[in-house]
Amino acid sequence: MAKLYARYSSMNAGKSTQLLQVANNYKERGMRAYIMKPIVDTRMGAYVHSRLGIKKYPDLLINKEMDIEIVMKNELLLPHLIECILVDEAQFLTKEQVWQLTQIADFYNVPIIAYFIRTDFQGNLFEGSMALLQWADEIEELKTICWCGRKATMVLRTDEYGNVVLKGKQVEIGGNDKYTSVCRRHWKEKKTKR
Repeated sequence: MAKLYARYSSMNAGKSTQLLQVANNYKERGMRAYIMKPIVDTRMGAYVHSRLGIKKYPDLLINKEMDIEIVMKNELLLPHLIECILVDEAQFLTKEQVWQLTQIADFYNVPIIAYFIRTDFQGNLFEGSMALLQWADEIEELKTICWCGRKATMVLRTDEYGNVVLKGKQVEIGGNDKYTSVCRRHWKEKKTKR
């Protein structure tokens, strides 16, 4: 039976890099890994993009209204067309879409690896993250470090002047220009550097 694997971290832990490496491993073995990404993340256009400079166009861009299981049904019924599904930025999925991923793993026997950020800049779970933590068969934390050297588990949002932002909408797309991964202590202290 296939499983839903949830791999989470703070920002800058290499989630997209790992996803692209897994896709390449499948390709080298003559197998197909199907890559999905929520369309809301437009930082690098529609690409799955690693900070190392590697990028790949996903097979499916997901919008909030999309039923992933229905969209995938025809491709999933053909044997060996898809050996694995990889989802980048899965924190932006809806709860229903994560449930649809469980349906694909359970009833079409296709393993799914979802990469996501666990919490937002205010320390709250994203909807997709919460559902993945609830329903995934296996959960793995990918680690990165705070500027102090401790494990980073949180993110701070900053404005264009480097000031920490405490309020705002949950989703504001950005990279190192807007977010800094920090340990819990420095998140509490709102401290992005020494």
